[in-house]
Order: sequence, then structure tokens, then C-alpha cells
Amino acid sequence: MLRTAFLGLGAIGTPMARHLAGDRFDLVVWNRTLSRAEHFATEHSAGLRRTPAAAASERDVVITCLPTSKDVASLLDGPDGLLASMAPGSTLLDCTSGDPATSRQIASRLAAQGVHFVDAPVSGGVIGAERGALTVMCGGDADAIERVRPILESFGQRIVHAGPVGAGHALKAVNNALLAMQIWGAAEGLAALASAGVRPDLALDVINASSGRSNATENLFPERVLTGAFPRTFRAALLDKDVGIAADLARAQKIPSPLLQLTAELWRMAHHELGEDADHVEAVRVVERLAGVALRAGPLPLGSSHS
Repeated sequence: MLRTAFLGLGAIGTPMARHLAGDRFDLVVWNRTLSRAEHFATEHSAGLRRTPAAAASERDVVITCLPTSKDVASLLDGPDGLLASMAPGSTLLDCTSGDPATSRQIASRLAAQGVHFVDAPVSGGVIGAERGALTVMCGGDADAIERVRPILESFGQRIVHAGPVGAGHALKAVNNALLAMQIWGAAEGLAALASAGVRPDLALDVINASSGRSNATENLFPERVLTGAFPRTFRAALLDKDVGIAADLARAQKIPSPLLQLTAELWRMAHHELGEDADHVEAVRVVERLAGVALRAGPLPLGSSHS
């Protein structure tokens, strides 16, 4: 039995932690908003801990799932921090969509007291987390990853060893940067077509049967943009953060990356305009505003000479 602590019960973390509840992992939970951890512990018969140190005490694996790597690093120090209680031979499994440089710093500090570190960001969203069907991108020592594999398999359908510490976070950031490019590019293209008199729903039907298709055009635009639903599944603020990590990575590796850098600038603008709570697909609203065109099925209601 891997005695496990889960720190960070957000939109993704909560369904991930549900898969660990039960005797197999002897789960305890901690969350910065205590009421959320209290509710989870009661509903799923998990242990409740009031500090990171208490959560990590006598645990084989401590899982963090927080907004940023800086949030993870902030849990390390002080009498209530992870370094005060994680035992040699235990593992910090970081499922945050974090940045490689900070992960390497965290790993180095943990290694000094014999604690392993694996960065293991996930892809698949809330639905994938609920189904236990996430893709998990792991960075770290192969033996450390194998030790936590039973945990990874509880919420992950595909588990990939991407490389050394930080490789998982790098891969996740680039993946999300490509998502951001697809959303913004599809919005611009559809806005141009709408202005030229081509209905967005018709354009998507053709694009999705042709070489321009992507997850954005096949799923996000039909389900959210054309309907105007925009459910809150992944905040634009977090995608802005991820694209920034990818752009920083490319610069650090001295890779020419004009498209990555431009995408980072565009998403910073969208984040600033939309605020902290908007869903990532709502970035389309920014393109609509700039173009004076609404991307909805049927007649064009805004700004087009063809409406």
C-alpha cells in the first residue's frame, strides 16, 4: 500500500483524488481552502490534514496539484512545510502544470534530504480526470516513476516518461501552447470567413473534413463557440501561464520561436481583457470584438457587410 497525500483539490485535483480514495492508498488530503478539504474527506472517507507538513507526515507519496510551480515551492519551507516532514525515500509527485526551471530547483532541494521528485502534469481536462483517462507526462528518474505507477494508473490512461526532471512540465506547456494557437488561429480564420459571407457552422463542417481540422475546430468550436455556451472547464488565465512557460522554454533553449512568442503575447492580452475566471475558449470573444464579427451558427449578427 502506498500511503498517499493529495494537496490541491481544484477542478482537476478533486476528481483525480477521488480515484485514490479507499484502502489501497490510505489517502489524506489538504487544501488551502480548508472547507473544500473537509467536504472531500467527509464524502470520500479520506483523512483530513490542516497543514502540508501534517499531510506529508508518514506518507510514501505526496501529490501536489496547484496552479503554478511557485505555489508548490511555497509549500516546502517552515514548520508547516513539506521539507519538515517528508521522509527519505518518499516521493513528491507534482501534477501541477508547472515550469521546468522551478521543478528542477524543487527536485534539488528535496534530493538533499533523500526525497524523490517526479513532475507529472496531466492532459484531458475535468472529464478525463473524472473518467480516470488522463494522459500523464512524467519527468524524473525512471525508478521513481515506477514506484508511483500504481497511483498514476489510478487516474491516467496513458503514462509517458518524457525525460529528466522538468521534461513533463515542458511537454505539457508546449502541448497547451499548441492548443492556444489552434483556438486563436481558428477564431481568426472563421472571423475572416464570416466577414466574407461564409457561415461559421458551414465553414467548420468543411474544415473538419479537410486538412485544417484540429481539436479546436472539431470539438471546442462546435460545442462551445457556435452555441455560445462557453462552459468553465479550464481558465484562460492558466492557459496564458502555460503558453508563457512554453515561450520561455524556447527562448531558454535559444530556439527561434516567433509564433510561440506571438501566441504568448496574444494570450496575455486575452487574459487581461477577460479576467481571472473566464474559460480558455472565451478568448474567441476577444477575436470577435477585434473583428466585429460573431461566430455563431446562422445569420451573422455583428459588424459584417454580409450580414
